[in-house]
Amino acid sequence: MKKTSTRLADGRELVYYDLRDDTVRDAVDRRPLERTVTTSEIRRDPLLGDSVAVASHRQGRTYHPPADQCPLCPSSGERLSEIPDSSYDVVVFENRFPSLAGDSGRCEVVCFTSDHDASFADLTEEQARLVLDAWTDRTSELSHLPSVEQVFCFENRGAEIGVTLGHPHGQIYAYPFTTPRTALMLRSLAAHKDATGGENLFDSVLADELAGERVVLEGEHWAAFVPYAAHWPYEVHLYPKRRVPDLLGLDEAARTEFPKVYLELLRRFDRIFGEGEPPTPYIAAWHQAPFGQLEEFEGVTRDDFALHLELFTIRRTSGKLKFLAGSESGMNVFINDVPPERAAERLREVASS
Repeated sequence: MKKTSTRLADGRELVYYDLRDDTVRDAVDRRPLERTVTTSEIRRDPLLGDSVAVASHRQGRTYHPPADQCPLCPSSGERLSEIPDSSYDVVVFENRFPSLAGDSGRCEVVCFTSDHDASFADLTEEQARLVLDAWTDRTSELSHLPSVEQVFCFENRGAEIGVTLGHPHGQIYAYPFTTPRTALMLRSLAAHKDATGGENLFDSVLADELAGERVVLEGEHWAAFVPYAAHWPYEVHLYPKRRVPDLLGLDEAARTEFPKVYLELLRRFDRIFGEGEPPTPYIAAWHQAPFGQLEEFEGVTRDDFALHLELFTIRRTSGKLKFLAGSESGMNVFINDVPPERAAERLREVASS
């Protein structure tokens, strides 16, 4: 992998990640952009104890542009985009309309391929490995920013999810706090460790799932399963079999196997609802240990946390979506219409080959 860092016309950082070591990236952003002005603010809810990012500048962000005006495609002639060069393998840049900025963290966009009509599932294993390497590098770089406590790499795919740009891409949020979902995991981890005399909850969950009926895919270094208490109609958790706290901890064997396993999983997701159906909308989310202090989670260290990816769709059956209505949105109590065992069975049936 070759990494080349440059700046856009308004001062934002852009990083090319290339498969070839001899690739030269010297294209200049020719757009007449003024420096981005953001108004991101973090407000803490005193009753719930969580945080809300208030970012009013995002109201003006790009919204469903036609394909020939996509800001994530390479620049071509006088059609200038966020990527100055005429081609790229993987590119990461600071979001022009960030939810988090400055002392409130940072937001980046990750473009998986220059092919506007592709999806992550269309990538080759070599391309998918490059994305993994980019996620890892950005996790490392962002973890060193003084305002950052947790790094979250994710992909939103599909208009049903709320995606406003059709180009295959994901995002990275670098939070200035430990997110509520991670804090819940850490509390459960601490309680289990105390109750069992030191047993790791993530290890126990993975061992139980591997011995059960909800395994979807299993390689030498990775395992994918539908969790016992899945919140979403089709939800899969992908774990490295050797527990590590973050992407930086993966060894070369796990990195090498990841593309094959993950691409197979994504391709099966596109087959859940049968031939002729539109692409399955999904969210793919990496869960990594926070880089901040964990004193409030007594007895827990970063090494106790288990890196894993959670992949789920909001489509519950052909032509129907799972909406977060009263119980889910009002009380955070999910009601799942698809038994996890049946979801796992279906995902085993639809091998991409």
